Amino acid sequence: MLIRDWMAKDVLTVDENTSLMRATRIMKENNIRKLPVVSHGKLLGIITDRDVKEASPSKTTSLDIHELYYLLSEMKVKDVMTKDPVTMRMTDSLEKAALVMLDNKISGIPVLDDSDHLSGILSETDVLLGFIHATGIKDGAVQYVFNLPDAPGAVTEVVKVLRENNARIISILTSYEDAGADGMKQVAIRVALPGKEAIDPLTEVLAKRFVLVFHAKDDLENLPKKLPLNR
Repeated sequence: MLIRDWMAKDVLTVDENTSLMRATRIMKENNIRKLPVVSHGKLLGIITDRDVKEASPSKTTSLDIHELYYLLSEMKVKDVMTKDPVTMRMTDSLEKAALVMLDNKISGIPVLDDSDHLSGILSETDVLLGFIHATGIKDGAVQYVFNLPDAPGAVTEVVKVLRENNARIISILTSYEDAGADGMKQVAIRVALPGKEAIDPLTEVLAKRFVLVFHAKDDLENLPKKLPLNR
């Protein structure tokens, strides 16, 4: 999966001489936490809601409201923005972007084209959406997890049995760290079946032929929900 297929392309930006007050208003009105700072399409930096909070006077300030507004209106984006932020290319993979975000402890990355112009911005939400899409969880698939020998053809054998039982393969994910033994790998395969009645017979066949660690169909009807703030 490539960044260009998941990033937000219609990105709000500001000039480096935009006032901090205006930048703050843009973020609040559009419910966003980051604003790229550009000049003639070239990225100069990025300003976040955290930058705004750190630059703003504390609640215990002795300034009155008029002095506070004046200070914010005089302060420019260039005074508080992060210069030379971490960036990525449109043709970088989504998986690579996830590693970069994790390593740098950031929640969004400006994306540049081959001419170093800003093309979009990738958020952690975009990465999660890509992961959800890749796993096929929303397709109503059943997941089977196996511990298999780390040898050529091991996954092929499982796939063959699945196809013989009319299972349509949605995704295959492999992990070497979760298998628990050298020379083994853990493989999670999501499949779509002709009907609910096909799950038990297929599970029985797979358990006899392979080391079946886990199987389930995720319940997406009763997902946990965040409680409202004014509860």
